[in-house]
Amino acid sequence: MRAFSRFLTRTPSAADDLVQDTLTRALTARTQYTLGTSFKAWLFTIQRNIFYEQYRRHNKECKILHELGENSPSHEERNTPHATQDTIRELDELLWQLPDILREALILVGAQELSYDEAGIICNAPAGTMKARVSRARSLLRALKNKM
Repeated sequence: MRAFSRFLTRTPSAADDLVQDTLTRALTARTQYTLGTSFKAWLFTIQRNIFYEQYRRHNKECKILHELGENSPSHEERNTPHATQDTIRELDELLWQLPDILREALILVGAQELSYDEAGIICNAPAGTMKARVSRARSLLRALKNKM
């Protein structure tokens, strides 16, 4: 698993994290494994799916950060401790303006990096509902930020 993980991620630390995430998800979903099938193939499928989820999430985050960067202060201004603290404080204020169910969904999926299915289990809601909640939360955050 580690070798395949290194092939996918190309960095040892990210490969180790991917293996750990794979094993965690496999243990959580162990009842879904069908006896008589290849356990190794099942694990590699989980690993590959996690990698692609993370890859898509990373690309989307980079795109959003790039878009935000075009409208943000200069690099020197952004990297000052004061600017970072202000950004964190601003995000905290905006998050607490969200309705509870939207804030919860956004924190679980965005900050805690849970899948929509995992977040849905926690919130007792289908994955599609969690996707909608996260989408609405992000839209509302953008609207609240634009009002500032």
